[in-house]
Amino acid sequence: MTLFVEGFREALRLIAGGDPLVLDAAWRSLWISALAVLAAGALGTLGGLGLALLRFPGRGLLIALARAGMNAPTVLIGLLGYGLLSRRGPLGSLELLYSPWAVVMGEFVLALPIVLTWTQGSIRKLDHRVFETAITLGLRPWQRARVYLSEARLAIALAFLTAFARCFTELGIAMMLGGNIKERTRTLATATALETSRGDFARGMAMSLLLLLIGLIITLGLGWLNARRREEEE
Repeated sequence: MTLFVEGFREALRLIAGGDPLVLDAAWRSLWISALAVLAAGALGTLGGLGLALLRFPGRGLLIALARAGMNAPTVLIGLLGYGLLSRRGPLGSLELLYSPWAVVMGEFVLALPIVLTWTQGSIRKLDHRVFETAITLGLRPWQRARVYLSEARLAIALAFLTAFARCFTELGIAMMLGGNIKERTRTLATATALETSRGDFARGMAMSLLLLLIGLIITLGLGWLNARRREEEE
């Protein structure tokens, strides 16, 4: 028990004192996850919209693959990414392995199915009057798309937050594609594992506390959006 008490105190001191290693990992975790989710969000929103409104061969298979991708193990994504980006892989010439951009690419793959599936599901569940009204008003396809996305905005925002939470806390992709290189690819999750294995329990706890704090903020945001969504549905 003493280990936890002393570690917690030292962790707070490191955070309050602005420990460079802790802040560096925290900032990198934030911008990598945010960039991956924004890119996945742009593609996933458009893709989900198309899957909800269009009918074409293979549509059901794509929806099933997206749903399955939501539960894909991060180590599997990391392994596939490693195979693609390694020197012997098809994208090895880009020399992206063990760089922040490799982690962004991996987290993009992690976030995409979440946004895609939630967007498709939320638009499919819209009140039929929304579709009828948009058609009756004679809106062009892109104008109707804007209406549908606006009506499903809270569900899509939930998808973005959920994707960010999963990317921000993941370990497998960041470790396998980033390599946990100091001041280059080290994130809060990988730094926590490294510092704890080194015996620096306090610094590892400091990283974990920041993960917990940001996770709590995301959870509160999800709760607020869920409440707003229920209010609109009533």
